[in-house]
Amino acid sequence: MLEPMSLAAIAAVLSAVGAGMANEAGKWAWESAGGLVRRIVGREVTAPADPAELAAVAERIHEAVRTDPALARAWEAFARTAPGPGTADAVPALPASTRFFTDRQGPMRLLEREASRSADGRPRVALIHGPEGIGTSALAIHWGCREAERLFPGGQLYADLRGASASTALDASTVLRSLLVQLGMAPDEIPPDAVGRRESFRRNVANRRLLVVLDHAQSAAQVRPLLTAAPEVFTVVVASRPLRGLDALPIPVGPLSDKDARRLLTDLAGQETVAAARAVLPRVLERCGGSPYALRAVAPRLAEPDRLSGPDSGRSRQEEEPTVTESGPVRSAVEGLYRELEPAAARVYRLMSLREWPAFGPAAVAATVSLPEAEAVRILGELVDRGLLESVDTDRYRYRPVVRDHAEETAVRVDGIPGYSSAVQRTVDWYLRFAVGARLGALPGSWGIGPLYDELAESPSPYADAGEALSALVAERGNLVQAVHAAEEFGRPEAVYQLCQALWPLQLKAGYHDELLPALRAGARVADAHDPGSQMAGRTHLLLALDLMELRRYEETELEMTAAARAEERSGHLRGHASCVESLGLLRLRQWRFQEAYDRFDEAAAILDGIRAGDEGERDLPRARALLDRHRGRALRDLGRYPEAHERLNTALVFFRDIARESYNTARTLTDLAETCLAEGDPEGALPLIDEAAAALDAEKAAYHLAHLRALRERCLSSRG
Repeated sequence: MLEPMSLAAIAAVLSAVGAGMANEAGKWAWESAGGLVRRIVGREVTAPADPAELAAVAERIHEAVRTDPALARAWEAFARTAPGPGTADAVPALPASTRFFTDRQGPMRLLEREASRSADGRPRVALIHGPEGIGTSALAIHWGCREAERLFPGGQLYADLRGASASTALDASTVLRSLLVQLGMAPDEIPPDAVGRRESFRRNVANRRLLVVLDHAQSAAQVRPLLTAAPEVFTVVVASRPLRGLDALPIPVGPLSDKDARRLLTDLAGQETVAAARAVLPRVLERCGGSPYALRAVAPRLAEPDRLSGPDSGRSRQEEEPTVTESGPVRSAVEGLYRELEPAAARVYRLMSLREWPAFGPAAVAATVSLPEAEAVRILGELVDRGLLESVDTDRYRYRPVVRDHAEETAVRVDGIPGYSSAVQRTVDWYLRFAVGARLGALPGSWGIGPLYDELAESPSPYADAGEALSALVAERGNLVQAVHAAEEFGRPEAVYQLCQALWPLQLKAGYHDELLPALRAGARVADAHDPGSQMAGRTHLLLALDLMELRRYEETELEMTAAARAEERSGHLRGHASCVESLGLLRLRQWRFQEAYDRFDEAAAILDGIRAGDEGERDLPRARALLDRHRGRALRDLGRYPEAHERLNTALVFFRDIARESYNTARTLTDLAETCLAEGDPEGALPLIDEAAAALDAEKAAYHLAHLRALRERCLSSRG
C-alpha cells in the first residue's frame, strides 16, 4: 500500500483519473483535479499529456503538500474518492471448436511446450502460421478449448485482428477495447486512448492464468502492443505467413497427410460414403492438397462420385460463366462450390463481396440484390452451409479473405463495372437510410443536415427507445465506416456527410472513438474537397475534432476545431460558429487552461448575440446561452473566482430546472455548484445540492454520475470532519 502523500501515490491518482475519462464522471474528476492542482501549486498548470508531464505535475503537488497540512488534507480527500481504474472480473471463453479435428499432434506439442515453460520475464508467445484454409485458426481454438480447464482457468480471450490486408487490419486500441470487454470491464470504464487501454489490459491480466488468441494477424507491429510479460498469460498469434520482427515460437502448419485427409473425409461423410467413392478418392485427395477447408467443401459431394470425375465435374448451375483462374486447393474448392449455386444465391455471393463489409446482415443483402428479406435469410444460410460465408453471430455474415477475393473477381467478370457500381451504391443507400433513422432514434429531438434527416425526422422511429436505436448503431458501426469510404470513392459527398453525422451517438454515448476516426477523417476530407468554407465543412471538422479530443490528441483537436470555426464563420452560420468556439473552450477545460476556456465561452456568447429574430438558431438561443453560463461557471470555479462562478451557475440552473425542465442538465449544474462550494471550503453548502442532483437523476440511467455524487458527498463529509 502506497503512502497517500508519496510521489508515487500522487502520480497513481493522476494516472487513474486520466484513464477514467471514458464516462462523464471521469471527465468531471479530471476537471476537478485541474482546479485542485491549480490551488495546490498556486498557479495554472497545464494538464499532463504524457507520462513525463504527469510525473512533473505529481512532483509539484508533492512539493506543495509536504509543507502545507491544509493542502495535504484537500489532496487526500480528493485522492480517497477519485475514480480508480476500471476492473474486469469475467472469465471469458473461446469460440466453440470444430467437431472433427484431425492430426496436428506436432504443433500441439509445441504449443504445450511454450505454454508450460518457466516464467522468466519473456512473454509466452507462439506464432501459428500457414496458408489460408490449412486449419491454423482451428488449431489454436481446438487446443485452447482442450486445455482451458487445465492450463487456463482464468479464461481464454479471442480477437479477430482482420489482417487479411492492411486496409482491414484493426489497430491495437480497437482490439484492446474488445479484450477488455471480454474480461468484463464496463464500456464506460475502458480508457479512451491506446496507452490507457494497454496499461489497463496488462494490469487486469497480471495475475490470471489466461490464454489470448490473436487470429488473422497482419504484422508484428499490429501484435506487439497486445503482448504482456505476465507470468501466467500465453498468447497464440495466428497468421497466414511468418511475421518478421515478432519474437515468438514459430509453429508452421502444413497440409494434412493423405492418411489424415482420408480420416477427416470419413468423419465428415461417413465410412460407407468414402468406401463407395474409392475409385475417385486419390484424385479428390490430390485436388484438395491436404487443405481441411477443401476437404470439407468436397465431402458432401462424395455421395455422388460421378460429379467428382471427368472434365466437367466442377460445373453445374453456373456453366455459362468462364472459369476463374485457380491457384491452389482452396481456390479450386471455392470455384466448385460457387458453380453449384442457384442464380440468386450466386448473385448474393458475388455482389456482397464488392466492399470489405466486416459483417453484413440480411436486410443489407436484400437491398443490395433486390430480394425479399426472407429470401436473403434463406440464401445466407445456404452460403454458410456450403462454407462460402462464415456466421459471425445469429444474423451477421462475412467472407474468408480467399473466398471474398474469388467472389469479387467473379463479380467484375460476370456483372461488369456498371453492375459492380450499382450494387455498391444500393448497399450504401441502405446503410445510409438505416444510419440516419437510428441516429434520430438514439438522440430524440436531435437534428441533422441533409435530405434524409429532413425526411425521416417526420417519421415515427422504428425503435422502442433510444437504447435500442443506439444498440443498432453499435452493431453496424464497422459497416457504417466502410459505407463512408465507399460513398467517398463513388463521389457522393452528401451521403458521406449524412453518414458521418449519424456516427455522433456512437461518439457521444458509446465511446467508439478510435473505430470511427477513419470515417470522420474522410468526412472532413470530402467537405474540404467539395464544399470548403461551408456549414457542412464546419460540421464535419467539428465531429472529427470532438472524436480526437476524446482520444486525447489535443494538438490535432485544436487544429480541427479552428478549421470548423473558420468554415462556419465563412458560411455565415452564427449558431455553428458559436458551437465551434464553445468546443474550443471545452478543450481548454480538459487541458486545465481555465482562463483561456473562459475567454472562449465569452467569445461564443458574443457570436450568439449576433443572431437576430428569424435567423437560423434563434429558437435554440436560450438553451445555448444557459450552457455557456454553466461552462463559464466551471471555468470561474477552477480559477478560484467563486462568487462569479455561483452567479453563472445559478443563472444556468434557473433555465434548466425551472424553464426547460431538463433533469439531466439540472443535475449537472447542481453538481457544478456543489463542487464550487466544496472548492471554496463550504462542504455544508454542497451537501443539499448533491442531494437535489441525485433526486433529479432518479429517472435517468446515470450510474456514473450518481457514483460521482457519492464521491463528492464523501469528500464533503471528510472535509467537514
